[in-house]
Amino acid sequence: MDAEVARTQRPWRRYALGAVGLVFVVVTFAYFLPKIADYRDVWGIVRDLSWPWIVALLAVTALNILTFAPPWIAALPGLRFRDALALTQIATAISIVVPAGAAVGIAGAYGILRRWGFAPREIARAVTLVSLWNQFANLSYPIVAVFLLTATGGDSALLATAAFVGVAVLGVAVAALGLVLSSPRMAMEIGNLTAAAASWGLALLRRPPVAWGGASFDRFRDDAVVLLRQRWHLLTLATIVGTLNVFLVLLVALRACDVPGSEVSLVEAFAAWSLARILGSFPITPGGVGVVELGLTGALIGFGGTNAGVVAAVLIYRFLTMAPTVIAGLVATVAIRRRVAPA
Repeated sequence: MDAEVARTQRPWRRYALGAVGLVFVVVTFAYFLPKIADYRDVWGIVRDLSWPWIVALLAVTALNILTFAPPWIAALPGLRFRDALALTQIATAISIVVPAGAAVGIAGAYGILRRWGFAPREIARAVTLVSLWNQFANLSYPIVAVFLLTATGGDSALLATAAFVGVAVLGVAVAALGLVLSSPRMAMEIGNLTAAAASWGLALLRRPPVAWGGASFDRFRDDAVVLLRQRWHLLTLATIVGTLNVFLVLLVALRACDVPGSEVSLVEAFAAWSLARILGSFPITPGGVGVVELGLTGALIGFGGTNAGVVAAVLIYRFLTMAPTVIAGLVATVAIRRRVAPA
């Protein structure tokens, strides 16, 4: 009876969370950002962008899209660039527009790769490694940013807190991964402990326990060890290049909107961006819409950027890192439906 009640309540919980996220987005764009800068001033900056800056923004946007594919190529041998690019655009587009989109995007990528003939264990390994390396990068950037700010005489209490948390979480995550990969016994034990902890958390939410456990971790270990020995450096490099290209879009947007280095330096822009990456990882709204804009704007203005210029740059940055991917994802979905296997 309790399970039946829980099942009937879950849709309402999802609707409630979706409503909270929608309210947050509306309040951010209709109240908070206009309080920071008048949209007429923001539009004036966007309208006056010179052609060289427009070309530069389009170039870094195209480069950003192209760097989605290499981590998947490194983590899934046999996947070609064109197919990896289509796959990542579809999965990312879903994560942007759908609540809890990250999980739905992963499920969509899994289905596509199965149609292309990849084995379930290969797909699971690739999804896990790409996701882990992305999270490792996100947790590392605030730590690097704090070091760079300190070296250049800057400071940010919020970023320092994020870096402190990042050090702790990153240390635990890397140590756990190392132990999982070290031996089958450790993989089994850590897998069972992780499954028990996850099931306990789900029980608090009146949800069923997880279906995986130590055996799943042991299988992952068997699959991951050989690939990481051969490709860990390629996966790491591809992940760093791909994520830093997202920062490059923000940096070009700032300079295009007349927020010079004398107001927000390269290091300060990187610090604000790394903090926004952490904030955007919390699934409050799809794609972190509203959360990232507000957090990034506040951090950049706190470092000295002019209100209108910063808001204009942040909105351009968010548009260029989201809209082209959504469009490319739709085009890729149509193209993939016309063929069964990668050519």
